[in-house]
Amino acid sequence: MPAGRPGPAAQSARRPPPPLPLLLLCVLGAPRAGSGADTAVISPQDPTLLIGSSLQATCSVHGDPPGATAEGLYWTLNGRRLPRELSRVLNASTLALALANLNGSRQQSGDNLVCHARDGSILAGSCLYVGLPPEKPFNISCWSKNMKDLTCRWTPGAQGETFLHTNYSLKYKLRWYGQDNTCEEYHTVGPHSCHIPKDLALFTPYEIWVEATNRLGSARSDVLTLDILDVVTTDPPPDVHVSRVGGLEDQLSVRWVSPPALKDFLFQAKYQIRYRVEDSVDWKVVDDVSNQTSCRLAGLKPGTVYFVQVRCNPFGIYGSKKAGIWSEWSHPTAASTPRSGEDPVAPGGSASPQGHTGI
Repeated sequence: MPAGRPGPAAQSARRPPPPLPLLLLCVLGAPRAGSGADTAVISPQDPTLLIGSSLQATCSVHGDPPGATAEGLYWTLNGRRLPRELSRVLNASTLALALANLNGSRQQSGDNLVCHARDGSILAGSCLYVGLPPEKPFNISCWSKNMKDLTCRWTPGAQGETFLHTNYSLKYKLRWYGQDNTCEEYHTVGPHSCHIPKDLALFTPYEIWVEATNRLGSARSDVLTLDILDVVTTDPPPDVHVSRVGGLEDQLSVRWVSPPALKDFLFQAKYQIRYRVEDSVDWKVVDDVSNQTSCRLAGLKPGTVYFVQVRCNPFGIYGSKKAGIWSEWSHPTAASTPRSGEDPVAPGGSASPQGHTGI
């Protein structure tokens, strides 16, 4: 949603105001304290300009505020006083300003261009919106957790930064019929993402796209077509147990359970295991676990603590031909291999599930 804009800024009665912080919301104008009416007008008001553009602005005083003549006026931009040579007096009540080769706005709510009286009080303000139109979003990817929802994320264009507030809307509809729908739960897995929690159809493709809009234009991504059954992921495998294999000092046994959320659906599963030693950050991955729910790790170091994780790829759901999407890794589980010559039934060397350590 576009950022809200504040009301008129209050004027300091007789002394210059303190410098304005750069990240204030843009001021839109300022009444003279106690007058109940604006004492000056900036034109153009709240312009939107491309980066590199020039701006010709005027501040015109009306009424008869003491000391508020064009000769005594000056400009600030984001709280910084602009050099006098950028201004020129057009007549007794109007001061002009010329800005060239404008940079992108410092804040998405608009930069503060303010006209001041000689004593520093604010007479009028305008927002400058300087930026770029949005670029075409791309790289849309989506996944469904246990076929109950859909989450999508995207990349916001080649450059990304527009210097203006840019709104992204994820749209979707059934491919051959139905009306356009707009996703409502944004930023669920990052700044450019959205979550559709329910009311999704199976066995029918969806068309999904992203629209980007700001003050300078709009852009629309290519349409992604997908079937929910082709983008299913699931929770990590639960109940991961790691245990010793008798007195074998170079092996550990790993067992786990298939994701329970998919137990009532026709699907196949692939599993991966990764493990590392306690004092390392480097994981070794075992890819060839297939659809088994147990695996033996061999070639390990004796008397060493290993951390183990498992993840699942559910594919072929209801006959889908597409590859599945890997789940997150399970919570690490740890166990140690026996030391050389250690009694396999000695304390700490039990091969039973009760001897596993969950981390």
